[in-house]
Amino acid sequence: MKKIVIIGSSNTDLVVRVEHFPSPGETIIGSDFMTAQGGKGANQAVAVARLGGKALFVARLGRDGFGETTLSALQREGINTRYVTLTDGVASGVATITVDSRGENSIVVASGANALLSPEDIDNAAEDIREAAILLMQLETPMPALIKAAQLAKASGVTVVLNPAPYPKQPLPTELLKNVDIIIPNETEAAYMTGVQVTDDDSALAAIRKMQAMGASNAIITVGQHGAYTIVDDKLVRVPAFEVKAVDTTAAGDTFCGALCVALTKGSTLVKAIRFANKAASISVTRRGAQPSVPTAEEVENFKS
Repeated sequence: MKKIVIIGSSNTDLVVRVEHFPSPGETIIGSDFMTAQGGKGANQAVAVARLGGKALFVARLGRDGFGETTLSALQREGINTRYVTLTDGVASGVATITVDSRGENSIVVASGANALLSPEDIDNAAEDIREAAILLMQLETPMPALIKAAQLAKASGVTVVLNPAPYPKQPLPTELLKNVDIIIPNETEAAYMTGVQVTDDDSALAAIRKMQAMGASNAIITVGQHGAYTIVDDKLVRVPAFEVKAVDTTAAGDTFCGALCVALTKGSTLVKAIRFANKAASISVTRRGAQPSVPTAEEVENFKS
């Protein structure tokens, strides 16, 4: 099985559960606290590994307690960490997360070492990127590294998958998008990117067409409990979600992305891969935490909504 190279962020998540999100100036009392491994890149790498894929992760951590703990955790998952660099003089990434009674989350990230990921880090991993089946990226690390990786992968015939989260203040550069085979925004990110509010089939189709016009070959728009939209044979397809009771939506999108890539490397059609990814994401929202919520391949196989 060919590997999936994930380039991205790794954070330690500090999670507090609350009844409701605080208003500006308001202090509220949370019900409990947990520390968990997170960061969009690391979450996606863990999803790939647990769901039966061969994951290689490219990232930067601080040479501190959080970084050393994270590196050990990634290795225990069976992820290839040869390009995960412990960096002197900078803190590891940290995310503070509040989760409300409906399972929705609000997140603030201090990037730390993630902000130092560079084109030189991509050069170091170039041989493994060229040999990969899929390159999977997000937007919690600097754009020059992502552009370099996408260009390198595309030139080598590697499928490039981009999860445009968190969506940046500036439009995504064409030099990145023209090298993307599949872009996977949620409906909010799709609206930021295209100006189209995704509320039904027609608006989903319009948003995907705009993303294609921007350079991406195809798009999958995830719409939470309503499933996901994509285009197959030039026609819009909606793949339904699975009905579950959400406890915490943190890392649901990351689980979806990792699961999709695993299914594609195993020969699934795009629609079947999305169905597998929907199932994995549905399981993840029934659990607390980012990486603790990511299911195994066996759990997905046995899942019944």
